[in-house]
Amino acid sequence: MGIPRCLVEQRREDVNNLTDYPPVLENVVRMAVVDPILFIGGFFLYPFYIRSEPAINLAVEDQDIVIKGKIDTLVLKNQFWAMVIESKKAEFSTEAGRGQILAYMLSNPHPNRPNYGMISTGGGFIFVKFMNRKPPQYALSKTFITINPGNELYDVLRILKRLTQIALEGID
Repeated sequence: MGIPRCLVEQRREDVNNLTDYPPVLENVVRMAVVDPILFIGGFFLYPFYIRSEPAINLAVEDQDIVIKGKIDTLVLKNQFWAMVIESKKAEFSTEAGRGQILAYMLSNPHPNRPNYGMISTGGGFIFVKFMNRKPPQYALSKTFITINPGNELYDVLRILKRLTQIALEGID
């Protein structure tokens, strides 16, 4: 099944319209851009399910630091985390969500599997791969921008689907 062009193009128009009326807060980014992309990609259908997680507390070893936060969107299959998604205000850089999403990824209940995530400002998207090793390691993708020629939302959707497949290989 191909990616429905009209739905992806509409998301691009939605982003353009939203940015004309700032501020565009995190919840609006999630509702207007991230959630529709998850819908287009079939992430609300079996075998996946979506959660907005309760707040987490993460204590950092050997330091008196406790990170508190809430995962915006979590795509799961059989209790395994397929994708962690953090939405940020449109006025922020995707970089603003990096520390937060890495903290969430540290709290993954299945730390021996690579963990994938996405940070979105509505107009920009970046993907994160996290491995909970000693010390933890992560890698970032390039930033995908919706106003770039060719509508990079298509790339975002393809990558989102592929990373979710990779994250869930061997999970039944």
